[in-house]
Amino acid sequence: MGGVSRIVAVLAWRNLWRNYRRTLIMLLAIGIGVWAMIFMSALMRGMTDQMVHNGLAVLPGEVQIHHPRYRSDPSVVNSMPSPTGELLAALEKPPVSAWAARVRVPAVIASERDSRGVTLLGVDPAAERALGSLPDEILQGRFLTDAADRGVVLGASLARKLDTELGKRVVIMSQDPDNNVADRGSRVVGIYRARLASNEEQFVYAGREVLQQMLTIGTAVSEVAVSANDYRQVDSWAPAIEDAAGDNLEVLTWMELDTFLSSMLSMQDGFTLILMVVIFVALSFGLVNTLAMAVFERVREIGLMQALGMRPSLILYQLLLESLYLLVLGLILGNGLAWLTIKPLESGIDISGVAQGMEMMGMGTTLYPALAYQDMLMSTAVVIVLGLLASLLPAWRAARLDPVRALNKT
Repeated sequence: MGGVSRIVAVLAWRNLWRNYRRTLIMLLAIGIGVWAMIFMSALMRGMTDQMVHNGLAVLPGEVQIHHPRYRSDPSVVNSMPSPTGELLAALEKPPVSAWAARVRVPAVIASERDSRGVTLLGVDPAAERALGSLPDEILQGRFLTDAADRGVVLGASLARKLDTELGKRVVIMSQDPDNNVADRGSRVVGIYRARLASNEEQFVYAGREVLQQMLTIGTAVSEVAVSANDYRQVDSWAPAIEDAAGDNLEVLTWMELDTFLSSMLSMQDGFTLILMVVIFVALSFGLVNTLAMAVFERVREIGLMQALGMRPSLILYQLLLESLYLLVLGLILGNGLAWLTIKPLESGIDISGVAQGMEMMGMGTTLYPALAYQDMLMSTAVVIVLGLLASLLPAWRAARLDPVRALNKT
């Protein structure tokens, strides 16, 4: 049986190249189809990853710890103690790579000409730098030097709307735990640029210790952000943080904090599979046509093989092998094209021309395609399975040809 299978495999390979022009055209079509599957999947994965990263830049860290009532009422009344004891030990233990405690309260900032409602962030720059949540770019001046820095850092968009600039003084106002107005004047020491213009207008950075003093909350903080540098694996280590925090604090993963981003990530693989199936269904018509023409041209040949004793199952096997060879060659071509075209683009594609529309989706002005090997494996599985299913009908009809009628075919 092994010898027969080898002979049939050789015949299938030779038959594939009898009409080499048709075979090459079909190979090119499959290759381009596979390339389109992987390329579109890379764009979708890049968009999803960027949306998650940008979302985590607004809510930094994969896990956040708050007072149980803080999310419904983000005021200083619902602050939490700075991490100590068991919680501090858990935050210093791998896989946690960085954490930062910050004061985060609603506030009003006023310049000489205008005032705006903002979110005031009291931060420790060293901890935020390790967490990766500092502003993307400092356009003018500098960022805060430490938690006791008495200056403020504004977004470029907010500075324009306040009609203020580097070195000018502004007044920041919020409420203390007794609901009294707490305010102080600060000098603008830096102006930053964020990926999203909305972030520039929303967040104002100040020293954490300075805000704690202004709000008279001692060493209390609003939230603790925690990161392990892998937002996809957060469920594996978040329970340990939750156990260490106890029942008096609320511990939430980024998926619970931003359900939209979580749903986007969970739907990505489903959309990718649907996209691949749709693309290959269109290609399958060409594949079926190629095999049907091959069978039509070789009706007498197939009838002769049957008359000489070749079993219908071997004819079916031979035609499916021809289809498999064609699919595998197309996959090699398509995967090669995808790798060659996507890898150079991973450094970023400028989409500033549609920046406003993309900002609504939580993206910046640059798209970073992400070539994932699971997408290549998924496209391979889709092409092989659907390709063989599409090839089954013409192969089955060829195997059921009547030898006498086939030999008399003109």
